[in-house]
This record gives sequence, C-alpha cells and structure tokens, in this order.
Amino acid sequence: MTATVVLDIGKTNVKLALIDAAGRLLAEQRRANAVLRDGPYPHHDVEGIWQWMLGGLRAFAAIATIDAIVPVTHGATAALVDDHGLVLPIPDYEHEPAAPLADYLAVRPPYAQTRSPRLPAGLNLGRQLAWLATAHPTALRRVRHLLMYPQYWAWRLSGVAAGEVTSLGCHTDLWDPDRQQYSALVEGMGWQPLLPPLRRAWESLGTILPAVAAQTGLPAGCRVVCGIHDSNASLLRHLGGASAPAVLSTGTWVIAAAPGRPLDGLREDADMLANTSAQGDAVPCMRFMGGREFAELAGSSPASCGAGALQRMIDAGTYALPGFAGTGGPFAGRAGRIAGPAPVNDGERSGLATLYVVLMSDYCLTALGADGAVVVEGSFTGNPHFAPLLAALRPGQPIAVTDDASGTTCGGWMLAHWGSVPSVQSTVVAPLALRGLAAYRDAWLALT
Repeated sequence: MTATVVLDIGKTNVKLALIDAAGRLLAEQRRANAVLRDGPYPHHDVEGIWQWMLGGLRAFAAIATIDAIVPVTHGATAALVDDHGLVLPIPDYEHEPAAPLADYLAVRPPYAQTRSPRLPAGLNLGRQLAWLATAHPTALRRVRHLLMYPQYWAWRLSGVAAGEVTSLGCHTDLWDPDRQQYSALVEGMGWQPLLPPLRRAWESLGTILPAVAAQTGLPAGCRVVCGIHDSNASLLRHLGGASAPAVLSTGTWVIAAAPGRPLDGLREDADMLANTSAQGDAVPCMRFMGGREFAELAGSSPASCGAGALQRMIDAGTYALPGFAGTGGPFAGRAGRIAGPAPVNDGERSGLATLYVVLMSDYCLTALGADGAVVVEGSFTGNPHFAPLLAALRPGQPIAVTDDASGTTCGGWMLAHWGSVPSVQSTVVAPLALRGLAAYRDAWLALT
C-alpha cells in the first residue's frame, strides 16, 4: 500500500499525516510548535521539528510505502540558508523587529501594488528581512537562498531550492498579485539573486536525500513536493469549478477567502489582502486570529456549551468586542473587552466565544462581498454551533461544513496527486434559529 505524508506546520501545532492513495487518513502525529527564546531573537524550533518528523516518518514507514512528502506551513515566515543550513534562526513573526518602523516604511511598496496590508510585528515578511539585513549584514553575505517556509522543508528533504507563489503572495510585501511578479521591494533591496526559480506547488522537486532515506527507512524514490501556504491548501479543492464558494479556513487564524471577487474593494486598514492561489490567481481575503481569540475568551480547554448558553448571552446583551489577540485582523490595535453582564460559568464563556468568532467571520464575509455559498474548513468544524449560527445570520447562502477537520491536509494530499480530489464530503447545515440573533449582531456592530 502506497501513501503520502503531509507535514503540516501551523502556528500553534505541527502535524504529520499519513494518507493513502484514496485520500483516507491512516495515521497522524502531532506536537506543539514551540518558539525558542534563546539566540538573537525569538525563533522557530526547526531542529526540534526535524528530529520529531524523522521519528514520525520512521513510524509511518512501517505502515505503508511512502511515495511522497508534501510540506504545508503557515505564512509570513522564511529561511535564509547557505549550502549547509540556516545562516540565521527563522524569526517568529510575532516578534517585533528591533529596527525603527519608519526605516521599513521608507522602502515598502504601496498597498495598491502588493495588496499586502501594513501589519504589526513581523507579519509583513519584508519587514523581517529588511531588519535582518541591517542587524546581521555579515551573516547576510553568506546567504545563498531565501526560501519561503514550505520550500525550506522541501529543501531540507530533497536538497533542491525552489520558490512558490502562495507563500510569496501572503502579506509579505514581496509580491505583486495583479501582475504575478515580484514587487518593487525585492529589486530595491537586492534580494532577487537569492530567490530560487519559481515552481508550481504540486511539482516534485526531486527525491529525498540519501541521508533522509537512511534515517527513516523511506524508499529512496520517495518524492518531495514543492509545497504550499496553509490557507491556500484549504482553498485548493474548492477551486476549478464554474463558481467557487467562499472558504473559511479556521484554526489559529480564521481566513475568509472569496475567489472570483474583485480586488478593488479591499481596504488596507481592515487587514484585507489578496492572497495568491496555487494556480497563480489573486484571491481577496480577510482574516482574524480566531482560534487564539476563542481560547482567550473560553479558556485553553473550553467547556462544551448548549444552545441555552448561547441564548442567555444574547438575552443578557453580553458582547465580546474585538480584539483579543493583539495581532492583525480588521480591528488590530484595539483592546478586547466584554460589554454587558459577564458570563458566569464555563458554558457561557464558550458560548460567548462562539458568538464572537461567528460575528467576526460574518463581518469578514460581508466585507469581501461573499454573497454565495460558504464552506467551513479546519478546527471550527468541530464546534457544532459555529456553522449553524453563521447560516442563521446569512439567510439564502448555503453554509457547508466539511468532514475533514484539516483542509490543509486535504490540500497537501491533492498536491501529491495533482488532478485528483479526495472524497471529502461537505454538508450544508441548518440555521440555528436563536431568538434575537440578528438584533444581537446589529448591536455588536454598533458597539464595535
């Protein structure tokens, strides 16, 4: 039996998934995605991930013959490497670069060119890179390749350096989505020679290195696929039809994508952006840090809540007003607060958190002009009230939930089997008709 491995590196967790040729999940391993505080700045624990991944691949090799590995990662992250490995640690994008923002704004391209909104900390990858070039000029002279994060893992596995548009076009300031080419920042900073040839996300870069085969027991002919940005992986199986639905990719970040909608309605001050799909098309998007905000409101181990807890929050006029993450989103810079009577138990806290992420998602879809079908992917598919509440707020729009809690894994599998779509099912949900829900939304919007 042959199978594909998807290495899925999210901001909070890292996952290895073993998926057979029909798209069925055979095995899975997870670990936390730690940020290390040693060294010159907070950075990703790539060596910890690497050793953990090798162990997972060894375990998976005993289950199936692995014929492909696909890296899928979060955005706003890149690696600077020479022929031997990292020249500098890979910065955590939540770290504020230790350089005046004004210096970067002086070289940053306008929003009209990149559709990349100005974001806090290192969420604009160009700011990270400009700071590293200033703070570590000696190290920068050793750099041979500037690799987006999925392609860094593909390079470590195969030894082949590549670029790919979904990570380049993810609020980096490096990409012009209208023209599908590098932005003026790349030329102005002299980074073009460091960027390897562009490859399609589904292209095989080569086979695993002999050392990887020896350490894992994988066959020497195991392919390494170029890889993709995670929310674009979630979007992938919904593209290609006559009318693509809007997609809510949910996890640490909730990203609303509206394929086919015009770009001219995007607003920088609302954290609206154009991502680039695997096929090279600009996709209007809007996002907020929904998974983290939900945890802030409900707790890291949230209790389940029933419709009664949701109704009590509505009846009491209890509102969670953005934001609770401090990073990005349409209300970045605002301190979150609870207006009205506070929740009195864990169930009500989970109910309020659910109402909050539903209202934020509804806000994003409306801002994008997404007036057709909507598909919910990712971790919020496990919340039984999320999609039904969204359906109640958006009458006339089918709201569907997939039976795959990780659209990123599905998209990764598709890259290894380009032209095929696994049998993931989407179910249109019935609205959860709570008394006063529409008026509650109107009051939340007015308060917000």
